[in-house]
Amino acid sequence: MELLLLLLILGGGAAYFMNRSTKQKSAELEATRLADAQAEARRWIERLGSQVLTLAGSDAASTQAIADASERYNAASSAISQATTVKQANLARESALEGLHYMNAAREIMGMNPGPELPLLEGQRNAGKVTERRTIEQDGQTLTASPVASDETPNYYPGGNVAGRPVPAGWYSRPWWADAMATGMWTAASMMMFSAMFSGMAGVNYGADQFADGSGDGTEPVDGGGEDMGGEDMGGEDMGGGDDGGGFFGGDGGDGGGFFDGGFDFDF
Repeated sequence: MELLLLLLILGGGAAYFMNRSTKQKSAELEATRLADAQAEARRWIERLGSQVLTLAGSDAASTQAIADASERYNAASSAISQATTVKQANLARESALEGLHYMNAAREIMGMNPGPELPLLEGQRNAGKVTERRTIEQDGQTLTASPVASDETPNYYPGGNVAGRPVPAGWYSRPWWADAMATGMWTAASMMMFSAMFSGMAGVNYGADQFADGSGDGTEPVDGGGEDMGGEDMGGEDMGGGDDGGGFFGGDGGDGGGFFDGGFDFDF
């Protein structure tokens, strides 16, 4: 009986120390992953900051793109200073990468070398891109989309998910995604607008119904991935269901009024 009791005590003690050791190793691993993700985010943030501080726009489109990049830099800097999880660090990294896509667009407009290719943004491949110039009228508002910058289309978006919906890469007369980015919600008119603007466009191979449920699948992805993503793979870390733009990155620079006036917010 005494032997059995001794064995039970020894077994319980061994189990306690094994469990404690496992928890300690798990905590150490998570701390390492967080440190790696934070370092990776800071690398992109520093690269974006150096470009924002040293490059000025030469026209309306490049100036707007740099202003948007500066906004992403501020958002990323704020986010990484508060990041306590790998996911939060990855979101800061994503914001910095988005800013660098804006900077590349600005440099290209001004006839400069845009620099090394960047990793794709979360959802950028599926969002597709504008491949032809189109202008539509919606609720008394005019919206133009173009594959190239012009005085009429100075607002750039690098492509990706906004509030869970795909927004094609391209140049626009108005940042029609800005309201959804700021609020995390789209208006009812957005589905009709999307259909009128992008129906049949080669680079945007999905319709308004797929835009509505967030299942768009563009067949003309923006090329990227020329530089090692390093740190946490963006595909391997759960980015949190919704989108990396809506709610986290805040409103878009420039004409912050957005495309939609009135209507009502709803979740498709």
